[in-house]
Amino acid sequence: MPRPLFIIPFLFLALSSSAQKAYFIDGYHGGVYGHYPKGYTPFIVDQLKKNPFWKINLEIEPETWDSVLVREPEALKELQQLFADQSVTGRIEYISPAYGQSYMYNVSGESIIRHFDYGMKKVRQHFPGAVFTTYSSEEPCFTSALPQILTSFGYKYASLKNPNTCWGGYTRAFGGDLVNWIGPDGTQITTVPRYATEGLLPNSTWQTEAWTNSPKYINDALAYGIKHPVAMTLQDAGWRNGPWIGNGDKGYQPTEYTTWRDYVANLSIKTPTQDWHFSQEDMLVSLVWGSQVLQKIAQQVRVSENKLVMAEKIAALSEVYQNTPWPQKAIDEAWRTLMLSQHHDCWIVPYNGKPGQTWADKVVAWTNNTNRISDDIIGGAVRREHVSESANRPTVNVYNTTGTVRNETVELVLPTGTQANAIRVVDGKNNVVPIQVSTLGSQSGTTVYFRARVPAMGFSTYTLMNQQSTRSSGARAVVTKNGDVILESDLYKLVIDKSKGTIKSLIDKALNNKELVDTKNERGFTELRGNFFDNGGFHSSSEKPVTVRVVENGPLVVKVELKGEIVSNPYTQTITLKQGDRKIACSLTIDWQKNIGIGSDYKQHGGLDKTDYTKPFYDDSQKLLAFFPVNFSSQKIYKDAPFDVTESKLTDTFFSRWDSIKHNLLISWVDVYDEKNDQGFALMTDHTTTYAHGKDFPLALNIQYSGAGLWGRNHTLTGPTTINYALVPHAGRWDKARISTEAMQWNEPLAAALTSTSGSPEKSLVDVTGTGLQVTTVLADGTDLLVRLFNAEGDSNRKKVTIGGHATAAELIELNGNVKETLTLQQNQSTSALMVGMPRFGLRTIRLKNFKGY
Repeated sequence: MPRPLFIIPFLFLALSSSAQKAYFIDGYHGGVYGHYPKGYTPFIVDQLKKNPFWKINLEIEPETWDSVLVREPEALKELQQLFADQSVTGRIEYISPAYGQSYMYNVSGESIIRHFDYGMKKVRQHFPGAVFTTYSSEEPCFTSALPQILTSFGYKYASLKNPNTCWGGYTRAFGGDLVNWIGPDGTQITTVPRYATEGLLPNSTWQTEAWTNSPKYINDALAYGIKHPVAMTLQDAGWRNGPWIGNGDKGYQPTEYTTWRDYVANLSIKTPTQDWHFSQEDMLVSLVWGSQVLQKIAQQVRVSENKLVMAEKIAALSEVYQNTPWPQKAIDEAWRTLMLSQHHDCWIVPYNGKPGQTWADKVVAWTNNTNRISDDIIGGAVRREHVSESANRPTVNVYNTTGTVRNETVELVLPTGTQANAIRVVDGKNNVVPIQVSTLGSQSGTTVYFRARVPAMGFSTYTLMNQQSTRSSGARAVVTKNGDVILESDLYKLVIDKSKGTIKSLIDKALNNKELVDTKNERGFTELRGNFFDNGGFHSSSEKPVTVRVVENGPLVVKVELKGEIVSNPYTQTITLKQGDRKIACSLTIDWQKNIGIGSDYKQHGGLDKTDYTKPFYDDSQKLLAFFPVNFSSQKIYKDAPFDVTESKLTDTFFSRWDSIKHNLLISWVDVYDEKNDQGFALMTDHTTTYAHGKDFPLALNIQYSGAGLWGRNHTLTGPTTINYALVPHAGRWDKARISTEAMQWNEPLAAALTSTSGSPEKSLVDVTGTGLQVTTVLADGTDLLVRLFNAEGDSNRKKVTIGGHATAAELIELNGNVKETLTLQQNQSTSALMVGMPRFGLRTIRLKNFKGY
């Protein structure tokens, strides 16, 4: 993102035989979407020619070169010639080809893989000989799972420095020279860390001391024992400095420009002397979490991520079992716009740009495009033919895109005019399944719920018959005399307090009727509370009673709607229980009547000055939170991250200063675990945000912030806020309770649609049920099938993977396509089986050659 240009007191070279040499990483960051002005490629080429001692490192959005090819073809040709030397001592290294320059810690693991995959392919269209050796970024674009992703793409080295762009945070200071960055799966990569001596720059909230080769920074490193200290600045594309040279103090001498790969391979100590088991909590990062604009961006991206991976898997099922052509161009375009919506500038400067063309506006357009393509792929596969309203025995296809067998309640919209009370649903074996007709009207038709058993990564077919269904017992709702409402399913009994609009009792029947609500806590369960600093301070949703309406009343689904207000702003909350479903689904909509301040007031706490360490948007304790005080005697926090789960070491999540950031991110879920009683309580959300928790502070979800953000920009409320979340009480720790799998199933719901196409009653393409593995994607590649697995919850023992078809061979391949191992296939008449081993949090991609479905 564009930032003010500072003149740096730094000069290259002037070698001295008596002083230890230091090194400097220079180069450029940006691109056609962020910042890459016309005429900039000729400028870079000219500077490289004028300064033969200069070496640069590039982090340029790969699509940039498409534009450069059109605008400045001759300059691009010259840059390609300079780039051609990709030896260790060459002058140019492409350090990050990530397609959309994502922060990575805030998106799905599969998205991260695609940023590298698509980015490398695009860079090599313009620079065919490009070698990707070192990963480095100007922004804190890191996450704990990167070592295995990077090494699988062929990377040898990484850097965890981002010295001149720390607005969004930085990594923890650790070690010196080189370390082995060890990921959660055990993979390690040789890495230049943010040194233990690399302090944050005084009077700055965007820099560390490593942004120049200042004498203090270099001498501190040498005194610590760092033998070959290196400093770094990736200049924003558009800055007209050439080599990072100032006009004043010449800085530490001697200093030599280098590329990262040359530095690590030839100029450093070469072999790390320290191991760093890098935790996600070593990512000290923070954005304006809870602001409405960022909230919507995170939700839009999450919806698109979920839809697109579902579309890929359903397209694979359709290609294998129905001979439907693989929609590669459509999938490529869907990923392109999704990756652009994950660009770090979308998340940190969403308001930047002209009206209608801000980053936030672009995210709407980009994710809408991804959703349209995904919906077309899913709809085209699920609904093979138009179903007439007069069809006597229409069938229903129910698709499951996860790798585990599922038995759940699904929703089906019947054509307008269908008499929903006069139908019966039967499975492929003519067994009648439970059904419930929704009481909610719909312009598109009546909604029915029915219980569906769907094989892993496959589909089941059900038939609708013109015969009245028999009502069965199950979930139900009862209104008591005082207006409280009792919701009950086979798993839970939940009581809503009408006077406060909170859950005053939650009984988990599977935990020996354990009461989960801490009734002694000052905060109510699902209470909303925050500091409305323009309206007298803290206010709560429990200050006024609510009206409660039973929306659905079993036997499969029971739902209630609560209507109340907070500081004169109406809100609606729905709570849903489904028979046999561990997830308690909640939806919250707050209809803000006008923009009001929520959180820490910058007038009292500062934060408008870019040099002020205190930022009001850091302080989650004063934001509007939804509270979940659980009745646990001890509390430990686990939280997910891309291809990782972290056991928190924080005593609490609270901070208010840039130099004291704590990792309080909630990507998909956070879990409170009572180790003494071996039980837990998970909170899942529909977007990346933050959670709050402390010794005397119950688990809480960040619902809203409205106030000053970065650069003093006011983050306002412009309309209603809607958030979806789910609660999952459970026995055992998160892995034994399969919380990651539960979250995946919530993100990838069963998809049901009417069809008049007859076919097999059910198919299963990839089955990893009970293994702890997840199927993150399935892709067609010519006549081959690619299956990617993630060990979310299992141990490192080899696991059986069942494939619904035959292949001539099976290989484990790296993310760059290199064959890692040949697997043994055990084939019977219709299926194949293979054994795959990987550590916890490991990734494996299987290539099934010449695959044919049964």
